Amino acid sequence: PVGFFGRPTVAARSVSLRAPAVAPRASRRAGALSLQAAETKTKLPASVKPGVVTGQALVDLLDYAKDSGFAIPGVNIVGTNSINACMAAAKEYGGPIMVTFSKGGGQFIAGKDADNTDDAACIAGAVAGAMHVRAVAKLYGVPVVLHTDHCQKAWLPWVDGLMDANEKYFKEHGEPLFSSHMLDLSEETLEENVGICKKYLERMAKVNVLLEMELGVTGGEEDGVDNTDVDSSRLYTQPEEVWYTYEELSQVPNGQFTVAASFGNVHGVYAPGNVDLQPVILHNTQKYIKEKLGCDSDKPVKFVFHGGSGSSVDDIKYAIEAGVIKMNIDTDTQWAFWDGIRGYEAKYHDFLQGQIGNPEGETKPNKKYYDPRMSLRAGEEAMAKRLCAAAEDLNCVNVL
Repeated sequence: PVGFFGRPTVAARSVSLRAPAVAPRASRRAGALSLQAAETKTKLPASVKPGVVTGQALVDLLDYAKDSGFAIPGVNIVGTNSINACMAAAKEYGGPIMVTFSKGGGQFIAGKDADNTDDAACIAGAVAGAMHVRAVAKLYGVPVVLHTDHCQKAWLPWVDGLMDANEKYFKEHGEPLFSSHMLDLSEETLEENVGICKKYLERMAKVNVLLEMELGVTGGEEDGVDNTDVDSSRLYTQPEEVWYTYEELSQVPNGQFTVAASFGNVHGVYAPGNVDLQPVILHNTQKYIKEKLGCDSDKPVKFVFHGGSGSSVDDIKYAIEAGVIKMNIDTDTQWAFWDGIRGYEAKYHDFLQGQIGNPEGETKPNKKYYDPRMSLRAGEEAMAKRLCAAAEDLNCVNVL
């Protein structure tokens, strides 16, 4: 790559990076709100249709999001109930959805008692969940992206198994089973992170799978990945690091990728003031790479936003202005699902204390109340409602 020999020189992380001179947040919000009107200026690409979106159609969808000023909710799921809640929400808000399988979520779908030697259950569960999505997605009338979440170096055999499934599906159907996979090698050196990602992208590109990779570290803890004690300086990615990554991955024929560049992101929900998001880093990085490329686009990189739960609407919208095309959501939707079940139990508490007998009579049956579908449906509805609110924040309403 021009201008780089090994690892690029990276400016020391400092307070000046974390607190750059930026426009007041009130004016950011005003500018961001205007993005909602941009929805009507760009037409949904003809390649993007209801059902699972892969290959060029996926690239077209992400470019459409970037150009139109919206981001797709990327939601962690743990079974068909949360999968269906995602697609029901997308149908309601009128936009795409990204259904995301974690390694642990895949194992849960297969069953915690299933043999998980060599990640067999993690792989089988994720594949089973993907097949469920493919069987029903078109019935919801929305584009669905099938994605997998954080995969650190020790977990790469899991993605290897999923790539085997992609290649088999590609031979039979002309497209991969999954739309994209995420590799989180941010604990490794920049060179090793990018080098491994490049190797995997070469394999993915042959069957039209998109790669999401991470630079910097997302703080907090989620689904087996614990970064609660990480040095705060690692929460902020440098433009030079993104440029090095962009140059390397762009060398892969047919390679398509997105970048999760850290700008203070933290998994989970925390009290106000405990998370210092700096989405201006993404703006500065886009400007830096535009200058390096000499291109016309103000947003040459497709960014994704990790640790989105609990973020302020202002920060979310300002990040979208910088080319964020997807935001991960997990903590908030987990709570919403539980809150729906909790509310159901509270409403029908007296009908859930035994199989027979309730306020309507000592011999009255309670089967229709303790049928698992009732409480699970309440969870689905609450989760879908929370996702519709998230779609509003992401400008992802009525974009189809």
